[in-house]
Amino acid sequence: MDAGNQTGVLEFLLLGLSEDPELQPLLFGLFLSMYLVSVLGNLLIILAVSSDSRLHTPMYFFLSQLSFSDICFSSTIVPKMLVNIQTASKAITYGGCITQIYFYFTFGYLDHFLLTVMAYDRFVAICHPLHYMIMMNSHLCGLLALVSWSLSVLVALLYSLMVLHLSFCTHMEIPHFFCELTEVLKSSCSDALSNYIAMFTVIGLLGIPLMTGILFSYSKIISSILKMSSGEGKYKVFTSCGSHLVVISLYYRTGLGVYLSSAFSPSSSKGAVASVMYTVVTPMLNPFIYSLRNRDMKGALRKLFSWSFFPV
Repeated sequence: MDAGNQTGVLEFLLLGLSEDPELQPLLFGLFLSMYLVSVLGNLLIILAVSSDSRLHTPMYFFLSQLSFSDICFSSTIVPKMLVNIQTASKAITYGGCITQIYFYFTFGYLDHFLLTVMAYDRFVAICHPLHYMIMMNSHLCGLLALVSWSLSVLVALLYSLMVLHLSFCTHMEIPHFFCELTEVLKSSCSDALSNYIAMFTVIGLLGIPLMTGILFSYSKIISSILKMSSGEGKYKVFTSCGSHLVVISLYYRTGLGVYLSSAFSPSSSKGAVASVMYTVVTPMLNPFIYSLRNRDMKGALRKLFSWSFFPV
């Protein structure tokens, strides 16, 4: 490490979305509202799935896993941001930054794994309906969830260890509202080339197969839909898959695009603003997308609310 390195007492300064003091109350109220809606909405999905026996199917099992992951994902970023705005502080400790990076990637990658598994689930349900319960049995669902969690934890651990081996100057400024990995690497006083190589190798080894799996599943699903003669059947399938397609589009168009562009372009506040889409807005929208377009979920939510207010 460099002689001037103060990693043991290092603090990063998160510049946030804006340094204008007049905008801070507005940002605080906006992000607090979105965070509360996100947590409450995803929690309702988990409660609805667990309380309604009709939703004890592979599709809703993975949906509840996704909702839990979204709650944790938002909680990794937004509360610290709100504290910094409220206290007019931009600081995050070295340990806090490493911790944030770890949980950010744990639940970020978990979202991507779960979306791929959910695409496979819809592929089996629509293209092989007679074998659905055999192929998507409880043992396989549990195994897919376990693999998704395990790989996410391992990737997050790898990224965190990468940062631990870097040296930093004191009071480094990060033009972001959380410890985004590429911005942290740019702030390093040591050569981070090997870190970039490792990071994009992992993205290639995991991201490309995940995207391929999703594209393959939905190409088969669309092909099956086009072969259907019944208009009602087509509508039912589109209703079943439409919510999932919207969520996938939001995640990959914003998350992957912003992340890759930030790695190859100079630091900019525009990247931080765009990151709001996949770190805050998408987890908030998921409950609405899945509940408003899903008849079974709406029924389960009505049942949950009626039981809550008028318990038997």
